[in-house]
Amino acid sequence: MEPRDIRSVLVVDDDETLLATMQQALKDKVEEIHLCPDLRSTVAFLANRVPDLLILDLALPDGDGFEVLETIRRGQPTPLVVAISGAASPDQAFRLAQLGVHSYLAKPFDMGELHAAIATATQTPLDIEPHLRSNVGQRTLHEVEAEVRRTMLGEALARAGGSRRSAARLLQVSRQLVQHMIKKIRL
Repeated sequence: MEPRDIRSVLVVDDDETLLATMQQALKDKVEEIHLCPDLRSTVAFLANRVPDLLILDLALPDGDGFEVLETIRRGQPTPLVVAISGAASPDQAFRLAQLGVHSYLAKPFDMGELHAAIATATQTPLDIEPHLRSNVGQRTLHEVEAEVRRTMLGEALARAGGSRRSAARLLQVSRQLVQHMIKKIRL
């Protein structure tokens, strides 16, 4: 898998010093950096745009990062997510994986660790096994297969700017198959 390009980053943390440090560490690596100190401003930002990468503190003054993860999970395309926290319990770590978090950093961390977490996020495909396991007995195999196809096709089209040819390349299938899937799924 080729690493995903990162052009825009949203950093969410209520610690102004850490926000400034991460902004400084990322400024030469990405085109756009946006900073949000709380849940409210983060949700407002995400209502209008989706960054390529979201660096998200789980403990926010007016809520928690899980609310942000639930919000982005409903949209397309979804950003890569690096979660940061002072401590995440095993239950929280499992929930992070279920919600599509690509990498996790425990606070305190240095900027070398941040860059390594971002590299991991851009190069590692999401493990879908926990999602599939959670659907056993809840949905039929046909329903799960249809949702996987619909989600992957929608994400590929979003990342490809609507280009069917580029989406086919991302999915490693023929353009004709992508066109057939679009007709069948009715995106």
